[in-house]
Amino acid sequence: MHTSYDTAAALLRLVGGPANVTSVAHCVTRLRLGLADPSAVDEEGLRGVPGVLGLVVDGGSYQIVLGPGVVTEVTAEVEALLAARTTAGEPAARGAELRERRRQRNTTPVKTALRRVANVFVPLIPALIGCGVLAGLGGLLVNAGWLPGLTPALAAIASAFMAIIAVFVGYQTAKEFGGTPVLGGAVAAIVVYPGVAKVTAFGVHLAPGQGGVLGALAAALLATYVEKRCRGRMPGALDVLLTPAVTVLVAGLVTLYGLMYAAGAVSSAIGTAADWLLTTTGAFAGLVLGGLFLPLVMLGLHQALIPIHTTLIEQQGYTVLLPVLAMAGAGQVGAALAVYVRLRHDTSLRTTIRSALPAGLLGVGEPLIYGVSLPLGRPFLTACAGGAAGGGFVGFFAMLGDRVGATAIGPSGWALFPLLAGNGGPALTASIYAGGLLVGYGVGFLATYVAVRPPGSPAPGRST
Repeated sequence: MHTSYDTAAALLRLVGGPANVTSVAHCVTRLRLGLADPSAVDEEGLRGVPGVLGLVVDGGSYQIVLGPGVVTEVTAEVEALLAARTTAGEPAARGAELRERRRQRNTTPVKTALRRVANVFVPLIPALIGCGVLAGLGGLLVNAGWLPGLTPALAAIASAFMAIIAVFVGYQTAKEFGGTPVLGGAVAAIVVYPGVAKVTAFGVHLAPGQGGVLGALAAALLATYVEKRCRGRMPGALDVLLTPAVTVLVAGLVTLYGLMYAAGAVSSAIGTAADWLLTTTGAFAGLVLGGLFLPLVMLGLHQALIPIHTTLIEQQGYTVLLPVLAMAGAGQVGAALAVYVRLRHDTSLRTTIRSALPAGLLGVGEPLIYGVSLPLGRPFLTACAGGAAGGGFVGFFAMLGDRVGATAIGPSGWALFPLLAGNGGPALTASIYAGGLLVGYGVGFLATYVAVRPPGSPAPGRST
């Protein structure tokens, strides 16, 4: 049996050894490694490691797709192996130097900013998923009238995290941007503290939670800035007392008398815009969003959507954007199936599709993108067409007043069914989402079947 330790050891060996690794992180599906010398990677060897679903190079980050759950275990083993080497004498300063050089060489300001914002929210996704599943289960029990004694407890368990998510966002923000995490959390806690209802800003009373995760993010960023300005300027004996106090005081006052009001306006605008977009231009908006999501993933720009999803979940209980964007994965699956049917003699490619398709059905699209559609060219475009069709289908029903949302971010494809929510009841919501998937599969398949020709076949319009 191939264990997580075996996988981690094999990966480190094939990326050039532990000495070549300058940073380690992970998201929901990918192990992200910073490498001093990317040319030392044995890509063919990596693809042959059991459990590896695909490879992605994004800026300076070398990413190995392992899938949900597995990536967490393997990352922990990789970090343990690297820590053991560092303890044995690996020069950590050298790794930090190489990491900084790689960052400056391979990243742009926009991608760096998006990646750092994503780093704030990605660690929160497991809790969002867990609470989202429980919220969906609780809703089903309420609608069915079952277990009335249990549903209040389920509601409390599912809602508690969202009630104080601002604190976690503040903690993660300060941690990511170089501040003291607990100070970021302390300032962000102001956003959800019930006592803010007694505070008047711009002539109106503030409301607990006003500004949501965006307000918490801004508050923690400000706290980090204030803390850094204070450090080094305070006498050594007073730093431990004054720096935290000044940080919380200054950032807290600005949060109360500025950031909460401004972030609340932005958050409301996001919710209003999302509702207007789908209810007014739903089919067209779904077409555009579903069609462009795969290119956004390619460019790393999809990370900018994470705070928007989180804001919508916090405001409305679900994000209406995720089910539309999930249609891109359906188009990808349909395209891969068409390639499998068309290129019958390419045994290597068909083997790749067979191994990657189950993950694709569950919303992990990278193996199919980087192993099938992107290298072939046209199937990537036809996959986008399938995603556009599926997104247009879901958006069309939103125009009719039947919205489909997700109570958590992270999963898509079939894995999103337990997290679905909407205003038309569970059966209708699931039916619309399933219909969108089928449309995405069908259009992606048909478009790819027409666009991809087996070697030696005549071009359309020509006779043999």
